[in-house]
Amino acid sequence: MEKKIVIDKNRGKTRVAVIEDGRVAEIYNEDEQNQRLIGSVYRGKVQNVLQGMNVAFIDIGHEKNAFLYAGDINTDIGSFEFKGESIPTPAEKHSKDMHIADHIKIGQEITVQIMKEAIGTKGARVSTNVTLPGKFVVLLPMMNYIGVSHKINNEAERMRLREVAKSICPPGLGLIMRTQAEGKNEEDFIDDVSYLVEKWNLIKEREQKGKVPRLLYKDESLLNYVVRDLFSEDVSEILVNSDETFKLVREICSTIAPAQLGRIKRYGNERMSFMKYDIEAAINGAVRRKVWLENGGYIIIDNTEALTAIDVNTGRYVGKNDLNETILNTNLEAAEIIAQQLRLRDIGGIVIIDFIDMVCDEHKNMVIDALKAACKNDRSSVTVVGMTHLGLVELTRKKVKNRLSSVLLNPCPYCNGTGRVFSEAVILEAIEKELKQQNDIHSHWGFAVEAHPSVVKDWIDEDCKVLYILSNELQVNLVVATDENMHVENYNIIPLDTQDDYDSYITRTRDRVYVTPVVN
Repeated sequence: MEKKIVIDKNRGKTRVAVIEDGRVAEIYNEDEQNQRLIGSVYRGKVQNVLQGMNVAFIDIGHEKNAFLYAGDINTDIGSFEFKGESIPTPAEKHSKDMHIADHIKIGQEITVQIMKEAIGTKGARVSTNVTLPGKFVVLLPMMNYIGVSHKINNEAERMRLREVAKSICPPGLGLIMRTQAEGKNEEDFIDDVSYLVEKWNLIKEREQKGKVPRLLYKDESLLNYVVRDLFSEDVSEILVNSDETFKLVREICSTIAPAQLGRIKRYGNERMSFMKYDIEAAINGAVRRKVWLENGGYIIIDNTEALTAIDVNTGRYVGKNDLNETILNTNLEAAEIIAQQLRLRDIGGIVIIDFIDMVCDEHKNMVIDALKAACKNDRSSVTVVGMTHLGLVELTRKKVKNRLSSVLLNPCPYCNGTGRVFSEAVILEAIEKELKQQNDIHSHWGFAVEAHPSVVKDWIDEDCKVLYILSNELQVNLVVATDENMHVENYNIIPLDTQDDYDSYITRTRDRVYVTPVVN
């Protein structure tokens, strides 16, 4: 697989795209409003302890308080963002039996590290375990443990790395040998470990004094993350589109992985790097609800706060000979595209997939196997649970930060995220009801109604016949002004107290006004 990383820095915003075999596989964004928080360490203050939920809420200086589960108190670092690292799993019984009120008190100062960013209405999830990632190792300052990434399959290599880790691990601390440690010598790890130990000592020093809440340590920028975690041996090159960023990336690489400096290249035009690899098109497509398959089928992706639902359809694909074969081919292609979209959009949590119904168990197993295989390249942990008795496929993907659409899109100010607006008939009914209420409270000479033309269409058709009937029913003069630029749900009702007000309003809005004969 040919793998490249493209870095675009423009107007204070950093964007990174991972390209695999010419296709955009991952997108990362960072600016002042959207900075990496995972891994940052804070000195916070306990605001509340909910014994019934076994959780505490910690003020770390963010808009929303962070939450700390009992199981994340010196027992669980398994949820941190290191795909493939063999991290000790918590003792489930110990976590269940632990009562958070026995360890955490309101007003207590506590040092925590962000494991998951704030998502939706929830604050960041934090842990009292601090873990510091390097290029080849992860330092575990809070526990005496030696581990090796489970993605390293060679048993002899695993044993060698374990012995190396034991020899270089500082007393009282722990180490995990990351996947990129495979094949490396002991000398390759010394600087990595020393650098991480310095970080830990700095955190401990900052922990001693200062206001609470406060930031003790901020995990490196997106560029550091790219060099440290994404710039692996299988990446052929990093392409950078500006001189300043090119210099910075090389400086980071010279510290973390100097042997890979030759693969960092300056890319020509500052605005064309993303266009050359169709990255802009991939980003635009990654926020669309419908994704077309090559064979003419398509998938629909709908996100909720709790889960993501994906529906598979044959669309324009009609197959050739056999219906079952047509359905199988569509589902197999959809399985691959779904895995790609989960990764590209960074969708986490529960995912429910409604593949096209298959009657053959063999075909069902083929689709499940294809989905599992397509998810293997994902950096986040993906578990394909299987097919329910309703024929829906369940999977989970580790959720550690907001999905791409949350970063690139703002909620619609008109529909408030529903994707729909009230029908014209409903809006018109609301206008008529409000007119009656206002006239009952205070009898006005007349009213001017401003609305979108599609809303008041029935009023003004046939020489304003319906509007005239309404005017007589209410015994009030009505004037209607349409505005195509108004949102369909918005309208204005303006009281008119005299004939002069009525005439003046008509004069101001003559080009878009509809009137009824004066009633009184």
